[in-house]
Amino acid sequence: MESVSTSVKRIIDRTPFLYEMLIQGILSYSNYASSIQPTVEELHGKEVKNSAIVMAIRRYAEELRKKDTEQKHYDLRYEIMMKTNIYDINLVRSETIMAKLGELYNLVTPSSGDFLNVTMGSHEVSLSFSEKYLDTVTALTTGETVLHRMGDLVALSLVFSGDFMSTPGIVYEAVRKLAWEEINVNEIISTMNELTFVIRREDSMDAFTVLQSFLGGA
Repeated sequence: MESVSTSVKRIIDRTPFLYEMLIQGILSYSNYASSIQPTVEELHGKEVKNSAIVMAIRRYAEELRKKDTEQKHYDLRYEIMMKTNIYDINLVRSETIMAKLGELYNLVTPSSGDFLNVTMGSHEVSLSFSEKYLDTVTALTTGETVLHRMGDLVALSLVFSGDFMSTPGIVYEAVRKLAWEEINVNEIISTMNELTFVIRREDSMDAFTVLQSFLGGA
């Protein structure tokens, strides 16, 4: 048997979009309490009054607002860099594609403004690169199993001057803000002092606005 408070938190945590509504105070506690009452009672193991659920929601909302306020005091500064004309390809990882990656690294010159990121998972490989190399990459990946490809993308990079790697919640906060604006992220790339989001070009200006102030006007 769980407490009412724990049950309510578990239900809310399943739907991250509710965090923003609770933080902004735009969620009707009473209406939401009524909608989740059967689930709370199932988790709690017995009947629960609507007022008890409302109180648990209110307390969790206050907890989330406190965390949100603390995040706005991060000792971090950053600038945003944008690169356009990005292409993204996802492939099945294979010995042959691994051998070809060296050729790609030799062709792309980041010092001249080119963009290249290679993310290797256990079973897949993701390539994000400047679109002018599309013909080259297409030739290199001939015979490979392509899972997904998309062009006309933009890379928005946050370059931090503070201790980004040791500051918890930064990636989550940025993704939460983008998701709230219904901006889909194709790739997330993280290094020591940079956080990059690869998104569709049509979302780029909205995303730029969101990321400019996601740490409270940093």
